[in-house]
Amino acid sequence: MALKQSFSQKMEQKLSPQQIQLMKLLQVPTMELDQRIKQELEVNPALEEGKEDNEEEFEQEEYEEEAGEDERDFDIDEYLTDDEPVYKTSVSNKSKDDEEKSMPLSSGKTFQERMLSQLNMQRLSEEEVLIATYLIGSLDDAGYLERDLESIVDDLAFSQNLITTEADLEAVLHYVQELDPPGVGARDLQECLILQMERRQDGDITRYTALKVLEGYFDQFTKKHYKKITAKMEISEADLKDAIHEIIRLNPKPGGSLKSSSKSLQQVVPDFQINDEDGKLVLSLNGRNAPDLKISQGYKKMLQNYSEGAKLKKTDKEALTFVKSKLDSAKWFIDAIQQRQNTLLSTMTAIMNYQKEYFLTGDDIQLRPMILKDIAEIVDLDISTISRVANSKYVQTQYGTFSLKHFFSESLSTDSGEEVSTREVKQILLEAVGDELKRKPLTDEKLANLLKEKGYNIARRTVAKYREQLHIPVARLRKEL
Repeated sequence: MALKQSFSQKMEQKLSPQQIQLMKLLQVPTMELDQRIKQELEVNPALEEGKEDNEEEFEQEEYEEEAGEDERDFDIDEYLTDDEPVYKTSVSNKSKDDEEKSMPLSSGKTFQERMLSQLNMQRLSEEEVLIATYLIGSLDDAGYLERDLESIVDDLAFSQNLITTEADLEAVLHYVQELDPPGVGARDLQECLILQMERRQDGDITRYTALKVLEGYFDQFTKKHYKKITAKMEISEADLKDAIHEIIRLNPKPGGSLKSSSKSLQQVVPDFQINDEDGKLVLSLNGRNAPDLKISQGYKKMLQNYSEGAKLKKTDKEALTFVKSKLDSAKWFIDAIQQRQNTLLSTMTAIMNYQKEYFLTGDDIQLRPMILKDIAEIVDLDISTISRVANSKYVQTQYGTFSLKHFFSESLSTDSGEEVSTREVKQILLEAVGDELKRKPLTDEKLANLLKEKGYNIARRTVAKYREQLHIPVARLRKEL
């Protein structure tokens, strides 16, 4: 096959570095924006934090190389101007002093560290302590040992040069499971609950029944086949109900409770705030979204000094290129912050106006059907841009702080032809499930019929989808004695 050359024309869109930088900044929530700015300040010495200084304008002289002006591909004047970004003078901004800053709580010990401190109270050999330490380190965040003992035997042989058996690991694991919090070291949920219930045995018949349910009828218990359990155990429904009450008081994630308590508590910082002033909605942007950034005066002076030289050496040209690149990057970053603020404000303004009735009343029923395309058409931006704005952003209202995704929902038509939000239907589902008889929960078919009676013509599979989105289990799993 002979080689051929040919010419062809095609149009394609490529994103510039500035556009890529803007898209990344749009996705960043307020909590992470400070960190992103600090990162940029560290890598770019031409960018500084703070307000612009009222210094005298530098004398601006044009730089020309002896080799000719064709070698000069940029204008130094562009880098010596002291233009203050427009977003700093925006009246909708808040200063950093207006923000409420929260101090995170200091983190304590993890549950693994607490367990290790308890090993000293166990009568274990040096080898058993080493095995116990390795087992504790293998527990996941919830306190479970998900790895099989055979794999841990191999790991100990390779990493610790410790030859042991699964029987030895089983014996040491028994000691680990006796440590606090109760239930840690279990290999599945059933074992975790049994370990906790065993510690609660004090001669009470109800707790003894609960232990026997977990040991012999766990599968029927999880599937809520209560009649099978009462028949096989020969107990009454009242006895089983009391036993189940004891079981549900157990902790399915014993390690997770201590882990969460040892974490630094971090408060959600809203990106926007909406206030109702005499029936008029006023939107403001969090001041952290518009930090004070400026171009380094030192780098401007350095560029001016190079521009004043009659002839530059090779090393000077390289330095001049470096200074130019850093100044370019600093100006692009400041512009990106400005565009980010403008995009956030325009998008949130469109959402606020679209859902005006909701922000005035706080009633979920007042939420209009709204999708990303609706807002994109209003602000004349791409749907992907609106999606980036809505991602991980929060707004504070007089009715609480909500994620922007909270206000987006699909629409459906009632029998009268009215377009309503799916959130309205989900609210009705929540109320119906909350008011149902727990001994005989409503099935998806009955929920669909109930909605049809209210004018919402929805299929059973759609009801099942909404129910799953609301994290409501099926009727059988909602059954109670």
